[in-house]
Amino acid sequence: MEKDTSSKETKKSFKERLAHNDLGLRLLVGFILFFCLGLFLHFREVRIEPLELNSIAKRYIVAQVDFEFPDEEATVIMKQESLKGIGSIYQIEEKQLRQTRLEFENFLVRDNSWKESLPDTSIDTMYNIADKFEDMLIASRFSDARTIQKMKTLNLSTEDYFIYTPTKTDIPTYLPQQYWYEIFEDASSKINNKQQLNYVVNFFSEREWSLTEDISSTRKLRKKITDTVPVRYTKIKAGSRIIGQTEKVTPRHLLMMQSMKKALNESRQLWAPLTLLSSFMLSFIFIGLSALYFKHNQPEIIYSLQKLSLMTCIVILTLVFAKVTEYIILKNPSDLIDTRYPLIIPFATMLVCNLLNSRTALFAACFLSIILSVTLAVDHDRFLIINLVTSLTVIITTGSLRKRKEVFGVFAKTYLSAIPVLFVFNFGENSLWNPALASDFLSSFIFMLTSAILVVGLLPILESLFHIMTDMTLMEFMDPNNELLQRLAIEVPGTYQHCLVLGNLAEAAAQAIGANGLFCRVACLYHDIGKLNNPHFFTENQQGGVNIHQLLTPQESAQVIISHVRDGEMLARKYRLPQPFIDIILQHHGTTLVFYFYAKEVELKGGKKEEVDEKLFRYPGPKPHSKESAIIMICDTLEAASRSLEETSEEALTEMVNRLVRERSEDGQFDECNLTFEELGIIKKTLIKTLSVSHHVRVKYPKKA
Repeated sequence: MEKDTSSKETKKSFKERLAHNDLGLRLLVGFILFFCLGLFLHFREVRIEPLELNSIAKRYIVAQVDFEFPDEEATVIMKQESLKGIGSIYQIEEKQLRQTRLEFENFLVRDNSWKESLPDTSIDTMYNIADKFEDMLIASRFSDARTIQKMKTLNLSTEDYFIYTPTKTDIPTYLPQQYWYEIFEDASSKINNKQQLNYVVNFFSEREWSLTEDISSTRKLRKKITDTVPVRYTKIKAGSRIIGQTEKVTPRHLLMMQSMKKALNESRQLWAPLTLLSSFMLSFIFIGLSALYFKHNQPEIIYSLQKLSLMTCIVILTLVFAKVTEYIILKNPSDLIDTRYPLIIPFATMLVCNLLNSRTALFAACFLSIILSVTLAVDHDRFLIINLVTSLTVIITTGSLRKRKEVFGVFAKTYLSAIPVLFVFNFGENSLWNPALASDFLSSFIFMLTSAILVVGLLPILESLFHIMTDMTLMEFMDPNNELLQRLAIEVPGTYQHCLVLGNLAEAAAQAIGANGLFCRVACLYHDIGKLNNPHFFTENQQGGVNIHQLLTPQESAQVIISHVRDGEMLARKYRLPQPFIDIILQHHGTTLVFYFYAKEVELKGGKKEEVDEKLFRYPGPKPHSKESAIIMICDTLEAASRSLEETSEEALTEMVNRLVRERSEDGQFDECNLTFEELGIIKKTLIKTLSVSHHVRVKYPKKA
């Protein structure tokens, strides 16, 4: 009971301290998330029941609001009505006209009787007049009076049009004299030789002519007439039936649904105060419930500006991804891929799982699934189900990724988990296989591939921005070919060996309390890189010979020892090590006392502690700010102390561990990290066990005779 009480008190004090740190910034981050989510909820797309042309409606659909839609069927009927009474347009058969023109030329050549009527006229003059008259006949068009009047109302030219409708187009007939009179009058304005023109007109008027329908002109006229007919809009009242269950979907139904959607958007009144208030109140409820969840279950998220900012960033990225996806789906011009169930949530789940933890990823998956299912223009229930299933698959299969290419493997497994869900949805529609299911398979594959590419691309960026390291990055820093590790192994082999042993201890302790063991192991490799500047001032690198500290005063020796922290920081920045490594370098000694040289200085002062400035013998800090840095501090102290033990029995190791941890705790080194007394107890037990194994007594082999 005492341990549990102490644990709660430690955790409480930790929260109380952090509650005042970065409070303004954390509130700002929370407001940004609240505002972005409010906008996303407010400008959500109106969803209507999706219908496919020529498919069978699954549900009975009624109008949700009053609306009107462009009724193509009614418009077609009106256009047909407008064409009533409009006749065809005819023209003289051009082949016959050319033949008659040839006959006229032959007549002029063979029969000179025309010269008696026109003595002063040359044959060339007659040819020219015939040419012009022929062109006028070719341009002539015939139709009924109503059609020609309609053309006039449309401001179409009727200059070459004459009122006449043939009874039969396949039988040649004489054209009415009125036509010849009118065309003579028209030609007279263009041809000066009236007498010669009259002769030509008489020759052509004495022939029977075949009239053919001018299909091109007739079509153009009809199009002009129908184009003037306005689109007919049909009004639909709210509650009226749009389509019945099992009814075949027609273009008319699709138009009605699109018009209803437009009317719903217009009726929302996006800029009305109450509408805005509704969206942002809903956002506040979501954010408030999330904050309460984290406060009671994962306080490290809301009390850490870094993690809160990262979580906010991932949520906003996912909302943007969702909105872009929705836009592409709705504006898809080709309709080659019908995306019914966009897989968006696995993208966010993968990021949170790698950058934070699987528990937070599960909450993020549920949170985003609910948000997106009620805001996107998708089938809400099925979108929620398939995204939750695939997100859970991501969490289960992610584990501890050590290589970036493994991201693609996780999404491949996630895609496989989506396939049976898609089959279930299809079976629910009483269908074993259809083109829509094939489209679902393809769109799901595209989403998984896109998500994998985005995750691989975003992980390094987010790691750098928020100073968080994934296991993949940590594994890259464990590469023995790393320049710093090679320098440690060659220039300070004693320190390098110390780092390896320390890494094993820290990893075991971290895993025992649920901290990041791999991070502790890798950070230990770099925590003492500052010793590269003065390697021989440290015991583990002194291989016999003179102890250089014998030439220095205790204060000078202490300053050299202390300087390896700042030297390590500068070296880490030179080699561009991540900030979490730099934090470990600065914090792994906290503000502890370099006790050996402090005691030497006190001894030189005759045991008078008041004459010794203790600050000159303390590391500059800061104290550990995380569980991992506190664990590394404890393990660093114990690893060094255990090498000086004369007796390595379990009792001796237990006494040493308890004493050194107690000293660090009493010195206030754990005041700024969220390490509880319960966790300290687990760490001590783990380290005692690990040290006992590494210091076990070996059998002494006899010498060969």
